[in-house]
Amino acid sequence: MATLVGSEFTCTGGKRRTCNSNIVTKFTSSKITGNGFSRGTQLPGGLLQERDKRAKWHGIPVLLQKLYESSDPNSDLSHAHSFLKVLSSQLSMEAMSFVTEDRKTAQESTFPNTYTFDLFGGVDLLVEILMRPTLTLQKKMPKTVNDDLVKDCLSVLYNCCICTEGVTKSLAARDDFVLFLFTLMTNKKTFLQTATLIEDILGVKKEMIQLDGIPNLSGLVQSFDQQQLANFCRILSVTISEPDIGNDDKHTLLAKNAQQKRNASPSRAEVNQVTLLNIPGFIERLCKLATRKVSEATGANFLQELEDWYTWLDNALVLDALMQMATEEAEQSNTESSDESSLATSPLRHRLPQSMKIVHEIMYKVEVLYVLCVLLMGRQRNQVHKMLAEFRLIPGLNNLFDKLIWRKYTASNHVVHGQNENCDCSPEISFKIQFLRLLQSFSDHHENKYLLLNNQELNELSAISMKANIPEVEALVNTDRSLVCDGKKGLLTRLLTVMKREPPDSSFRFWQARAVESFLRGATSYADQMFLLKRGLLEHILFCIIDSGCTSRDVLQSYFDLLGELMKFNIDAFKRFNKYVNTPEKFQAFLTQINSSLVDSNMLVRCIVLSLDRFESQTEDVKVMEVLSECCLLSYVARVDNRLSFLFRLINIINVQTLTQENVSCLNTSLVILMLARRKAKLPFYLNALREKEYAEKYPGCLLNNFHNLLRFWQRHYLNKDKDSTCLENSSCIPFSYWKETVSVLLGSDRTSRCAIASYIDEPFMDLDRDLVED
Repeated sequence: MATLVGSEFTCTGGKRRTCNSNIVTKFTSSKITGNGFSRGTQLPGGLLQERDKRAKWHGIPVLLQKLYESSDPNSDLSHAHSFLKVLSSQLSMEAMSFVTEDRKTAQESTFPNTYTFDLFGGVDLLVEILMRPTLTLQKKMPKTVNDDLVKDCLSVLYNCCICTEGVTKSLAARDDFVLFLFTLMTNKKTFLQTATLIEDILGVKKEMIQLDGIPNLSGLVQSFDQQQLANFCRILSVTISEPDIGNDDKHTLLAKNAQQKRNASPSRAEVNQVTLLNIPGFIERLCKLATRKVSEATGANFLQELEDWYTWLDNALVLDALMQMATEEAEQSNTESSDESSLATSPLRHRLPQSMKIVHEIMYKVEVLYVLCVLLMGRQRNQVHKMLAEFRLIPGLNNLFDKLIWRKYTASNHVVHGQNENCDCSPEISFKIQFLRLLQSFSDHHENKYLLLNNQELNELSAISMKANIPEVEALVNTDRSLVCDGKKGLLTRLLTVMKREPPDSSFRFWQARAVESFLRGATSYADQMFLLKRGLLEHILFCIIDSGCTSRDVLQSYFDLLGELMKFNIDAFKRFNKYVNTPEKFQAFLTQINSSLVDSNMLVRCIVLSLDRFESQTEDVKVMEVLSECCLLSYVARVDNRLSFLFRLINIINVQTLTQENVSCLNTSLVILMLARRKAKLPFYLNALREKEYAEKYPGCLLNNFHNLLRFWQRHYLNKDKDSTCLENSSCIPFSYWKETVSVLLGSDRTSRCAIASYIDEPFMDLDRDLVED
């Protein structure tokens, strides 16, 4: 509901002020209560004209009255359109003012024209005019609402949404109107205005819309040309994303578990994802959109031209309008079908700067890649994976890599924001981040990850396995080579190349490291590690951690995680590490980075502990013995006091109430240390050391009680029937049965057991029966 702000709505002098305020007050009250006046047409025209000048209504109530009278279904709607055009010109100026005022919120600025328009029933009147064809009882309307009138109605509604608080929410509350808007998208002439308004409305709608409630959704989507489909992805992104997907890692596991119990059935977003996947040809068309080529721009002025467009454009609306003009001009010239080629052959498009065409293409690819990425992370992941492979998404992106995704002349001085993919970035930066997120989702724990290589690189993996006398991994053997990348380099190799060129302070490093790490996740593959080691990845990571001066915790965490996956169980990697970290100063700098934030580096600590345990069982191997005796990192972790130091801190920096998806790894790393100790019958030694630490720090029972509660939560969390625990097993090469058994032993109630936590807590400090908070 619009709120009365500013002095424009008051007038001075006794009776006059009372009269004017009475009109406004009555309209405002009627909007709240539903009783009394509903629109300005119910007031005498003479009264409106008399009060207009003093109230500074700029003739809007009178125009609305004329619009209402001339919009009768049986009247000539051209008269109504002429009044609407006058209104539109007044409101559009305010909308433009809002957009250019550094995007001030409606609460910070006053927009009397749009406020007055809404106050006197203009928004409701336009909704009525638009929906009249669906509400009439007659079989055939005497007069149809022409396309230009529909476009202007939609534009005015959008301007009101921009400028007047409450209009968007009131429209979003009308489910019948929201669903009706989708039917207008079938008309290409009104598509852009409709899509823009829908996007705005869905952004504030309390409940996510159900896509299967849209009349003939499948036919609607199939009727879209490629440009419309790309634009439609902007709307779809709101309907398939879980509300908190952007900050998922920050939510406590207690809260997430409780929410899952309350919402056992699939969410609306998940249902919408299934609805989309059931539309014939939908994923195939998205793959074509994502991989569609654009002309390469050249010339010395290109970069500056691109910068100018970034400065001018803060959203896609202006480009959309220009590109629609190009399409309409093409249609008038009887050029080819707009589905693929009319945009390219349009005379207007040829007059647009090359940089603008590329930015336009990039903007749409961002939306398409986002939709594909969300679908890849959903419950239907395997189905989506199969389709993306079949429609050759990865080879297509590989062919775009040098000319569009990571061009050599990309500006390096753009501000690159952190890991929040919703940051206010330029289109090109958003495109790069979305591309990297897609690669991460595609590779993560999935056998299709080998599609990121070309045939020559697949042969190289086979040769590495053969030379090491180990069998090829099953996923590599089963890879359909007709679906892999072509060209001299695969997508993963191209990514490594640009990764090593990235400036030290670039936050692209975070996403690049995540994408490469996802290729290594799952069961450890020696061949995959050696493939990357041969390309200098380990040295690059160590340079970034030790020598680059990087201070970003997000970037450092991503490199610690990647280093852990790269080095795990790989004796060659530890040998390379020792060769790079060849001075006490370098090693100390490396340890300082690890110890500065154990939450960020604990996965690397886990990798080193696991690898040391593996190597100590291979003492018959001369190469292993040589590295064990020389590697400073392995020697450091081999000392019990250093491992205990890690264990103390890992347990101390988390508790049940603060556990998140991001820091729960600290609990699992502490468990790995204790499982390996248990294998060697040293578990009592470690538990006693924890007890001694408590007394030395003068907080007896605190550390062990906290750890006991954490393990109780671990049981509830990881022994849940819906919880996939294979990642713990694959990443550690320790059977999950041994994880469960160790936790049970530690939680044993027998106070005489030397392996039970309870036996190391003195009676006065026992706090083991407290119920875990689940809400």
